[in-house]
Amino acid sequence: MASPSSYSSSVLCFLAYCFLELFAVSTLAAAPRRPVNVPFQKNYVPTWAYDHIKSFNGGNEIQLHLDKYTGTGFQSRGSYLFGHFSMQIKMVPRDSAGTVTAFYLSSQNSEHDEIDFEFLGNRTGEPYILQTNVFTGGKGDREQRIYLWFDPTKAYHSYSVLWNMYQIVFFVDDIPIRVFKNSKDLGVRYPFNQPMKLYSSLWNADDWATRGGLEKTNWANAPFIASYRGFHIDGCEASAEAKFCATQGRRWWDQKEFRDIDSYQYRRLSWVRRRWTIYNYCQDRSRYPTMPPECRRDRDL
Repeated sequence: MASPSSYSSSVLCFLAYCFLELFAVSTLAAAPRRPVNVPFQKNYVPTWAYDHIKSFNGGNEIQLHLDKYTGTGFQSRGSYLFGHFSMQIKMVPRDSAGTVTAFYLSSQNSEHDEIDFEFLGNRTGEPYILQTNVFTGGKGDREQRIYLWFDPTKAYHSYSVLWNMYQIVFFVDDIPIRVFKNSKDLGVRYPFNQPMKLYSSLWNADDWATRGGLEKTNWANAPFIASYRGFHIDGCEASAEAKFCATQGRRWWDQKEFRDIDSYQYRRLSWVRRRWTIYNYCQDRSRYPTMPPECRRDRDL
């Protein structure tokens, strides 16, 4: 028979183990589910300039090509109301000034909703700029810009969106770089009743993309090539006219732990804002002498 002291030690060890397990679970509670790698053709179709999309490895990897004649792009087969959407992308290498590589969700009408990743090319040796934006009811002008803490042309990196009734979270390699909270109580429209398709494109935007249009695309470097893989979609598929998700409240992203980011993610977001953010519309008093309402909530993140 064990002695009382050894029994007490066993109980304490067990309780300590349970605490550590609980801590680990709570720390990871709001982490999105791991994306599933699937071939391009399962979830996406080309939208224009089909001959500028090259497929490799049975459709598990594609390349978009941009030359002086045209860029190209693709879109999801379905439309979605909420979910988790991810893409692995390797950006245009070397001198990419004037080019834009985009990955975004968008509805299609005059008062459309949109959730944007836009990667703005630059001259060789200069950092890429990642611009994010959120449109609600046709209104955008909510740009934030960051420098990435790695060279996005050297290897694939993951870019993801978690979208539910409570928040939109932009992730780079599972690190949150931006959170847009549902602020309907502040009079701000929020994307909740317009299904969106996913899109990606590579195109020339040298009238604005690099240093406000000062740096032009050098077509001697064409074709410009962006590479893709990991075509993950985990969303509530709905017709383009649907106003609600038929399984609303029952999917994993609807659960309580995904209504906010967790403490670890807050610290990572704070790091991105402190070290890598170069523009935030919430702080631009020349454009917004009065702070936009949603920015009051943004200050608490």
